[in-house]
Amino acid sequence: MRGWHRLGRLGAAWVALWCVALLGACTQPQLFHQEAYVFGTRVDLTVYGEPHEVAAEAMGAVLQEFDRLHRAYHAWQPSELTALNEAIARSEAAVVSDELAAMLTDAQQLSATGDGLFNPAMGALIGLWGFHADEFAPRLPDPAALRTVIEARPRMSDLVITGNRVESRNPVVQLDLGGYAKGYALDRAVAILRDKGIDNALVNIGGNVMALGKKGDTPWRLGLQHPREPQPLATLPLYDGEAIGTSGDYQRYFELEGRRYSHLLDPRTGMPATDSQSLTVLVTPRKDAGTLSDVASKPAFIAGDDWREYTRRYDIDHALRVTAAGRIEVTRALRARLQFPSGTPGVTVVD
Repeated sequence: MRGWHRLGRLGAAWVALWCVALLGACTQPQLFHQEAYVFGTRVDLTVYGEPHEVAAEAMGAVLQEFDRLHRAYHAWQPSELTALNEAIARSEAAVVSDELAAMLTDAQQLSATGDGLFNPAMGALIGLWGFHADEFAPRLPDPAALRTVIEARPRMSDLVITGNRVESRNPVVQLDLGGYAKGYALDRAVAILRDKGIDNALVNIGGNVMALGKKGDTPWRLGLQHPREPQPLATLPLYDGEAIGTSGDYQRYFELEGRRYSHLLDPRTGMPATDSQSLTVLVTPRKDAGTLSDVASKPAFIAGDDWREYTRRYDIDHALRVTAAGRIEVTRALRARLQFPSGTPGVTVVD
């Protein structure tokens, strides 16, 4: 999937390492940590306060689930999702699993909330830009092919979902759940951990993070990746049931003739969005908080100066934006949580 593949040089793998450092140097006897490379990115699982055998079994179950999701919904290697895309391209209906039907229905609603700026139907655009690969070649897409897809306007609203039967009014729709599935995996991970009796854990999928319980007497604490420097932009506590997601132009991108082209495409133009360096949302406890943390950062990032309107649409009060010029804008609710390094330039607080 698009969002599950190799990150840029200053990407979320560094965030994962920073999170681990903040958790404590992995010397505490009750803190168990496991890393893996799944979805084309680094995954970190941390469990606190359980016997080693219990923690290991639970973390193993989570990683097994991640592997299943990766194989089932890969956007360009053979999967249930690519089979659906092939049927759509033939203007045929397909019968999909209960899980995929539910995911697509949810993604359709979330896309509508964000005016289609979150658009999993634009897999064809992502492919044209070369982001359906583990390594990105520094080249621009063919202008004629790009124009054809833009003019066809593939949207999630083109899908007709009836039970397990999925078809599209628009054969140019090609589904890519990369902006949805990491968050969905967070929710699945927390559900599995709770089912296994784990009360305190932290799940980090390439910088998308969700907390379960706390670490001893203190909340989990993590750092937000600086979009241009190998250091944290800020640190903050993360409480039980909360999730953080960040969209950034430093995660998956290539450079050509001094210009950065990121995977965060504006579906209206077919071009990478350029008004922001990063956009972080913190979702307070609610149903599917992990999924929402992944999805909601995309429309806000693409919207540029109108970012706050889109975080409000998803009922998110805790958000931070780094503009293209490097200015930091943060909501009042999130500013109260953040600790910035000394010397950080002025921070603009918005309501």
